[in-house]
Amino acid sequence: MNLLMNISDAVATHARLTPHKLGARDSKRQLSFEAWHQRATQLANGLRALGLEKGDRVALLAYNCVEWMEIYAGLARAGLVAVPLNFRLTPPEIEYIVTHSEAVAFIVQDELIDRVQPLRESLNISPKAYVSFGNTVSDGWQAYESMLRTAPAYIQPVDVTPSDMSALMYTSGTTGKPKGAMRSHEGSALIALATALEMGFTANDTALLVMPMCHANSLYFSHTFTQLGATCVIDDRKSFDPEALLATLSAEKVTFTSLVPTHYIMMLGLPQAVKDKYDVSAVEKLMISSAPARRDTKLEIMQFFKNGKLYELYGSTEAGWVTLLRPHEQLDRMGTVGREWAGSGPIKLLDAQGQEVPDGEVGELFSRTPYVFDGYWRNQEKTAEAFHGTWCSVGDMAMRDADGYIRLVDRKSNMIISGGENVYPSEVESVLGAHPKVKDVAVLGVPHDKWGEAVHAVVVVHNGQEANEQELIDWCKSRMAGYKRPQSITFITDADMPRTATGKILHRVLRQQMVETIAS
Repeated sequence: MNLLMNISDAVATHARLTPHKLGARDSKRQLSFEAWHQRATQLANGLRALGLEKGDRVALLAYNCVEWMEIYAGLARAGLVAVPLNFRLTPPEIEYIVTHSEAVAFIVQDELIDRVQPLRESLNISPKAYVSFGNTVSDGWQAYESMLRTAPAYIQPVDVTPSDMSALMYTSGTTGKPKGAMRSHEGSALIALATALEMGFTANDTALLVMPMCHANSLYFSHTFTQLGATCVIDDRKSFDPEALLATLSAEKVTFTSLVPTHYIMMLGLPQAVKDKYDVSAVEKLMISSAPARRDTKLEIMQFFKNGKLYELYGSTEAGWVTLLRPHEQLDRMGTVGREWAGSGPIKLLDAQGQEVPDGEVGELFSRTPYVFDGYWRNQEKTAEAFHGTWCSVGDMAMRDADGYIRLVDRKSNMIISGGENVYPSEVESVLGAHPKVKDVAVLGVPHDKWGEAVHAVVVVHNGQEANEQELIDWCKSRMAGYKRPQSITFITDADMPRTATGKILHRVLRQQMVETIAS
């Protein structure tokens, strides 16, 4: 019998063992494990009182805040499925995910209600199942705190098994439409335990969660520290503030945080006098992920955090953590993403015929992790494409050296990573391509000192038409999140667009041309 604890069970356990210990906090509120346990129970009961049943999906939209922690635990306790939404999404993007997931309730932070209010008539959600939290209560919305206060504080048993779905994490694909990756309670527990095993975390750690709580990164790390009974501090600023980060690391005596290269670059770029104000000696471990990191950046990180060991991971929402570049490998194995994570099977690199390629040759990366996702929601075709037997792929191309280190070659079919956010060219191309003056378009990432990559569009207009850069950027503003919009646009003729023999645009060739043009 599988008795792995889910996140709700973990909170209940630590509420019994260390009831008064700090479990989670942000800049406004803090939760002991006892309070966390009680509020998760009341949330579970409050949602069930609205008519929600085991397996129902609940959409979540909020900035980073401690409520995410109690909501994830409360949903697990009721057997409900979390559908976390990125707070940067526009109303049409939100509508698609909520509709596709068949969510029956929506929990929204008060500051983001304006994104959802215009959609209420089109969403198949009962009026009583719109719940808001924050400083204000809006008409027509169930007040989160009132719902908790009036709900019973005792557990009403729900038969939640490890194989049940815990979260439906939407991740975009090459089709341009987001796909819902189904994550189980078992997968969440296993990745938490594997992370603790690989990185040596204990109940004495204090983790600072900076990445959005709707992202796999913060979700998986939060589960790790919750399972251990450690403390999670949530950075609840709406935009990244490098000095504020240093202040939090110092004040909270943080032992671990996970950041993207852009965050580190901004923090290390502060004046020395500013950096010297803060004591970061408690930091023992640092994670860098989501984008390639330069050698000089890594050296600066290791020099500034003198007691901190630097790790770099590669993974995905679907597969979880796949590889890890460990502290002693950071400089000797620069440019690789390390080797397999603890507890994982050997990575396979396959050619188009499904055969393994020799070391030094490029193949599609298939991982075998014990916490892999259970497939894409309502999408059997894409689920079948993602698996080769028990091995899973998200479309990344890579090569392996003779010592087993993995080097990524092409990120998810030309995916752009800008400031740690994944941007899929086809999604942006579909928006720009709908402009009446645009005949053809290709979107790609170009190097950017701060964000790693910036979104760049290459546009062909219809014969007899003229368009300018600002006109097309303005077209995108109401149609997609800011991090997806092109930061610059190049106009070319149809004849200059590089294509295959079958007419497909050669993104890799075009990107090289644009990089050379920009550099010159």
